[in-house]
Amino acid sequence: MLASVLLLAGLLLVAGLAASLFAGRLRVPALVVFLLLGMLAGPSGADVVEVRDATLIRDVGLVALVLILFEGGLASGLREIRPVIVPAAALATLGVLVTTAVVGTVAYLTLDLSFEQGLLLAAIMASTDGAAIFALLRGSTLRRRLARTLEGEAGMNDPVTALLVIGLIDIVQDEGTVVDLFVGMVTELTIDAVVGAAIGALAVWAFRRARLASEGLYPVASLATAILAYAVAATLHGSGLLAVYVAGLALGSGPIHGKRSITAFHDGLAWVAQLAMFLSLGLLVSPQALGDVWVEGLVVTAALLLLGRPAAVHLLLAPLRFTRGEQAAMSWAGLRGAVPIVFATFPVIAGVPRAQEFLAIVFFVVLLSTVLQGVTFESLARALRVTTTRPAIDRPLVEVMAIRRLGAEVLEVRVREDDAMVGARVRDLGLPREALVNVLVRGSEALLPRGSTRLLAGDRLHVLARREVAHEIPALVERWRDGPVGPPPRPARRLVAIAPIFRTGPWDARDGDPAVPATVGGIAVVERLRLRHDRPGALVVLEDGRYAVSGPVVMVGSRQAVQQQARRRLDRATDDAEAGWWQEVIGACAA
Repeated sequence: MLASVLLLAGLLLVAGLAASLFAGRLRVPALVVFLLLGMLAGPSGADVVEVRDATLIRDVGLVALVLILFEGGLASGLREIRPVIVPAAALATLGVLVTTAVVGTVAYLTLDLSFEQGLLLAAIMASTDGAAIFALLRGSTLRRRLARTLEGEAGMNDPVTALLVIGLIDIVQDEGTVVDLFVGMVTELTIDAVVGAAIGALAVWAFRRARLASEGLYPVASLATAILAYAVAATLHGSGLLAVYVAGLALGSGPIHGKRSITAFHDGLAWVAQLAMFLSLGLLVSPQALGDVWVEGLVVTAALLLLGRPAAVHLLLAPLRFTRGEQAAMSWAGLRGAVPIVFATFPVIAGVPRAQEFLAIVFFVVLLSTVLQGVTFESLARALRVTTTRPAIDRPLVEVMAIRRLGAEVLEVRVREDDAMVGARVRDLGLPREALVNVLVRGSEALLPRGSTRLLAGDRLHVLARREVAHEIPALVERWRDGPVGPPPRPARRLVAIAPIFRTGPWDARDGDPAVPATVGGIAVVERLRLRHDRPGALVVLEDGRYAVSGPVVMVGSRQAVQQQARRRLDRATDDAEAGWWQEVIGACAA
């Protein structure tokens, strides 16, 4: 029996993967193929799988949704979402309500439904789907702000929609009121946000300090973080979904150990979750049921794509200075996926009248709208002039491995055809002294680059960087993409009223971290020449042209004066690390 179940699961996974390849060649969203595959394998199709238990399939969908939301937060991180947090949050909350109100009203006026039933049907389809949105953006060149807004909205609107659907089910069954609905939504979302932030912060703290025995244990610990975030929030009477997303955002933003292996693990796990969710949801509806609701499905699809989503986008994004073209693109990019079908199982389980009909309508709308939007979106975005030459989801910087014992990381950067660094020499890249290009992959060959090696489109640079400067590489890569290539020009020297003098003294905490000082003695730092490794400290150039050594003891003066003082310190050095540092300072000042 077990062997048969495993064989069936393996065959369905292989069939799903093959279907995704087939869908990619046809430019059709893969989730459509997955859903159809589930329908064909179900009781109304080939009868390979005989399960049509709505409760079981709902639970499978919720588990998959937890994994998908956590991976979405992990891949995005707060750094990417923060600039678009206002429009994303507005669409995820008020946008869901506006879409529900508009589509629900249309359903009430055109279909044989009560107003409450119309709102429930609309609410089920009010949220966008993270998996569908990410698949859409993967091959898109949509402007970065729009892409990040769509990602953030898809991660945040699922819990809002889930609570709205549950509240409307209570209203339809005369077990709740509108006040109960909104109070419950605010309360549960607050619980989720607090729990997700707390567990995410605790996880980052633990990951930064833990040294697990195996690299493979870090993904296990991250999976435990996702499960705890959902379980703790649900135990405290939250929804749990927003808590999972917030915890993923926190973990994706923190400088943690094993981040590459964690990201790769959850990326694969999210794909398996999507495949399992789409296949299992496909079992719920028969092809005959879709034929019975095609009129209702067309009405609701038109209301959703042409009225509900555009109204929400225009009302919320116009005040935030999104252009009409950007609003039109955001309206058409609101893909529905498996998530609305998961929510459609809620009224089925609750015994709401006509719930099976709602499920078939939602299934029809998801299939039709996803095909329409997925196939036409990129062409529409180009026609609206909201695309660029860069991918919408650009992850050019990939951590290949972490050499923790050496305190360094290896980062990979791909050279694209339109990058400013094409044709530049390696020595022109302006890498900090604590980083270098150690391997250049060109075609099928690995080259050892020299400073004079010119970069070609398609090259892959493997940059070895000390952990202290690794955070500077993403900003540097942006300059390699957009130009100018090379170290930034040093600002013109700021004249002072008196001649620069040499001084020493203790480090002033107001100047910040001595390893990466923003100022020294109130004078801005314009360039960091060397970084000290045995203790926090650096050799920097100040805005007024003087040199400074930061650390436990500060030295500020002309280049010659700092060099002379460093020679004296070298003679009095008490260990090799200190002597090495002063030798570096002397050499840098001489250069």
